[in-house]
Amino acid sequence: MLSSYPFWWLALPVLLLPVWWHRQKRQRLKAEPLATARFLPSAAPEQLRVWQWRDRLLLLVRCLMLVALIAWLAATIFPWRGDTVLLDAGADKAWAEQQIAAAGMGTAQRIELPSHGLQWLRQHERDWRPSARLLIVARADQVAMPARVPQFSHQVEVRTKLPTAAAAASSAAASAPTPAGRHIVLAGAQEQGAAWRSLFAAFDRAGDGASRYTLATEPGAKTELIVWDSTAAPPAGWRAPHWWLTSATAFPELAKASTLTINGLTLKYADSPRGRLWLTDAWPPRDADTARAIYEAWQQLNAAPAPAYPMPSQTLAAARSALPAITDAKPAAWLALALLALFLLERILTHVRRN
Repeated sequence: MLSSYPFWWLALPVLLLPVWWHRQKRQRLKAEPLATARFLPSAAPEQLRVWQWRDRLLLLVRCLMLVALIAWLAATIFPWRGDTVLLDAGADKAWAEQQIAAAGMGTAQRIELPSHGLQWLRQHERDWRPSARLLIVARADQVAMPARVPQFSHQVEVRTKLPTAAAAASSAAASAPTPAGRHIVLAGAQEQGAAWRSLFAAFDRAGDGASRYTLATEPGAKTELIVWDSTAAPPAGWRAPHWWLTSATAFPELAKASTLTINGLTLKYADSPRGRLWLTDAWPPRDADTARAIYEAWQQLNAAPAPAYPMPSQTLAAARSALPAITDAKPAAWLALALLALFLLERILTHVRRN
């Protein structure tokens, strides 16, 4: 059992209130006049307090209602899942059934493997009982090998199937990426405009045609780069993630620019409200070698994330003795329904007792 707000459990002593109330009963003594009492001084009637249990069923319902209220306020989660198989919907069915049977999980509950399965399992591990076993059956490319071994409180067995050579070749052909559109603004370039256009035309042919560079004269929502080949200041409303500059005259931010040397090029860069500013004497390139160096340097600075490495079959041993604290849990809906049912039952019993 885990709670997002465990301090609410400090309210458990409130259960003493209905216990005290139900044990209390006041009984008045009936005054009987005696003949000899007339010679005694008069005194007011006294009350005798007798402790006894009253309405035990009603007491039980009220105590349960308070416990349910505290558990709901504490956002308590009770582990309820048992042995479970997280199954990749696209995996070969015959192979998957064979792996499940070999692991002795034929009668276990089955859940479709979500995307980022290991991360999802780590976030929801509190739903499983301590004795539960977990098995992941999937294609190898559906479970990415994490940079660090994830820490689980349960032992997690991962069984993956590597694709055959023919299937891998077919998948690679089917998933060949379409050229990505790169929106570039070329502004201020008059004498060297042809050199800039030749540079981006070469960029189109480089990288096996993975990108297509579209040149425009004004920025838009998709503009990634503005090439400003002028000493004048650009329009105030122009924004882009990156700027290539040939002069620092209109950009005072470059006075405190940092220097980076990459691929034989010395680049100065600085951040500004317009975007990141880049300045070098190498552009526009004057020869093919410089153009190639600019392309390779720019690809390194804008490197795309490497493809995920398929996770091989392995067993992740339990590495945590306790589950981490819950910080984002919401009160369980079933606890709210239980609280409502107990409240209605308490009202009914109270009404019956009065009548």
